[in-house]
Amino acid sequence: MKHNYLNIYNNLLNISRNKILYIKLEKIDTFSDRIKLFFFHFCFFLKLYKDSLGKKKSQELFDFIFRQLDLSIREIGYGDVSVNKKMKEYANYFYAILSFIENWDKLTDMDKIKNLENHLNIDKNHEFYRKYFDNFYFFLKENTLNNFTNKTINMDFNNGST
Repeated sequence: MKHNYLNIYNNLLNISRNKILYIKLEKIDTFSDRIKLFFFHFCFFLKLYKDSLGKKKSQELFDFIFRQLDLSIREIGYGDVSVNKKMKEYANYFYAILSFIENWDKLTDMDKIKNLENHLNIDKNHEFYRKYFDNFYFFLKENTLNNFTNKTINMDFNNGST
């Protein structure tokens, strides 16, 4: 099953690397920006597929992804103390984003935009990011968990435009 976790991770990572997401950021693109965008994709994924995965496999996937994140931080060159501090910071980001995403269906467009502004530190392109994540959410609803576990998926959802 770890191979499937790797496929899920790689698919989410590839989607999170969509260049249009970074072009629309007005601030400097940092590792933290990339992590936050990855977390948004991962949180939407968990929201839609947590029942299909089950509690145990959802936790295993979470653990796997955070181990990958830990390894990435170490590859950048952070020491043990810094890695632990960063991992705590990223876990807090993740849970804040997850809490926001859990209510996505109930939020108005303005509430989505306000939360996206706060989490992504954006001042412009609010509507772009709202549409992008609405489209990504729809894309996930139209696909199955197997699409993410068995192969590399094709990003064929609309990049935030209608």
